Amino acid sequence: MDTQGLPEEIVAVGEALKRFLSAEVVPLEAANARLLASQRSVYDEIGRYAPEVLALRAEVRRKSAEAGFYTMFGPEALGGEGLGPVATAYLNAVLSEAAGPGRVLVHPVVIPSPFTNGLSPVLIHLDPSLHGRYLPGLASGATTSAFALSEPDAGSDVFAMTSRAVRDGDDWVLTGTKQWITNGPYADHVMVFAVTDPEKAAARKGGITGFLVNADQPGFEVVAPIPTMGELGAEIGILSFDGLRVPDSHRLGPVDEGLRVAMTGVNTGRLGLSATCIGLARWALNQSVDYANTRKTFGQTIGQHGPVQTLIADSALDIYSAETMLLDAARRLERGEGALCELSMVKWHCTEAAHRVFDRAMQVHGGMGLTNELRLEAGFRFTRTMRIPDGTTEIQRRTVARNLLKHGPRF
Repeated sequence: MDTQGLPEEIVAVGEALKRFLSAEVVPLEAANARLLASQRSVYDEIGRYAPEVLALRAEVRRKSAEAGFYTMFGPEALGGEGLGPVATAYLNAVLSEAAGPGRVLVHPVVIPSPFTNGLSPVLIHLDPSLHGRYLPGLASGATTSAFALSEPDAGSDVFAMTSRAVRDGDDWVLTGTKQWITNGPYADHVMVFAVTDPEKAAARKGGITGFLVNADQPGFEVVAPIPTMGELGAEIGILSFDGLRVPDSHRLGPVDEGLRVAMTGVNTGRLGLSATCIGLARWALNQSVDYANTRKTFGQTIGQHGPVQTLIADSALDIYSAETMLLDAARRLERGEGALCELSMVKWHCTEAAHRVFDRAMQVHGGMGLTNELRLEAGFRFTRTMRIPDGTTEIQRRTVARNLLKHGPRF
């Protein structure tokens, strides 16, 4: 990503992040090459990460925390560095471009997402008396968390959720199922959102409350991981709650205002996801250019052929436009401006553009592009899946259209 106009200190962090990757993560991967080389050893028979892989991920989290990367986006109120939206966009892109796709010890281990692991901004709403109990482990990477909002029949339509929390003295009793939960099968703590006032929820006027629950409590069950396209296992999963008792002290924010709590950090979350996709897309373009300059057919490098040049040029256009949009939206957030339309367009465009770039990169590489060896197919699958979480492309289009129809165009 172009560093022009970026703060020097943020660029310096990016360089340090690349050095960390080379000095700490790459040697771990090399030492465990046989384990990490195949999904048959990365995952166990039920689709969970193998214990050895979980141990390596924990080691990377610890090293990242010690180096200051793991909590750099965490709110200062929780003990993080509080780096803002511009840093979020730039550093996620830098890490992804340097690492490339298919790295189980990198994404999202070195830098946690705003909702999963680390010092999630959602935890700003946790009772301060509990900070000493939970935050040190999350900040050091010793423990992990998950963000449980989605359900089998409640994805984009949050108010369709059926999970319930009923007050019982000083406790709440949770019942329900959550699905598509990142880190759900592995988390020590889960931020769960459930209906506490069915009438308000039915009227779409609140009625949902958040809670921090512990995965070792009675009534908490990891039903299964959910393998996604091309994978033998998963980081996401299904969680079930059956009479799970949660002290009121573990409530996240006011009763019935859980959606406001859940949206804490959603802007930077979409920025981070979009930046990851574009960093990976730049990696794929780099691979394409290198290959086009070395692979020869008909007596010349394939980069001299018009169709290949078109593939490369179109990918450069996608990346340049996506990066420009990404940094513009990040700067708007940094200035405290509203950026609802911009963020929706960024998430929509960056994920779609990255997928196109990987598709073209595979075409440039021909038959080699289809192999697992080059990791292009891993990036193709990853960028395809990213068009759905944090709001599908269709939801982003709806958000943009409704906003413009209500307030008028301003672009």
